[in-house]
Amino acid sequence: MSYALSDALQEALYTALSSDPGLALEVGGHVYDALPTGPLPELYVALGPEKVRDASDMGAHGAWHDLSVIVSTDAAGFRSAKRAAAAICDVLDDAALPMTRGRLVSLRFLKADAKRRSGDTRRIEMIFRARVDDE
Repeated sequence: MSYALSDALQEALYTALSSDPGLALEVGGHVYDALPTGPLPELYVALGPEKVRDASDMGAHGAWHDLSVIVSTDAAGFRSAKRAAAAICDVLDDAALPMTRGRLVSLRFLKADAKRRSGDTRRIEMIFRARVDDE
């Protein structure tokens, strides 16, 4: 098992999301790897937790990464969050993202959970499954 590609994969995801014009149109460029201190915008995207499991074989060290991408909004209703989630899927689902180490074999949408949280906050947590190899 190798967790060695986690940073390179996270960097690739963040770069793809933060540089996409369609997603920027939906969230005003508010894509975070770590949430800033102070007030947050009404609608934003944040990279969330991940779970990793071994996918090594005789030929290569690799892993499966289940990655969370979170859309959060204080807007009434889920519409703006769902539009942002759709833009995220357009960017990530089956994307061929360049990595600074190793290679991304596959990246697919796995599931999503949309919930109303405390107060008027709405949150969509999407899980994407990535397969990486350390070449």
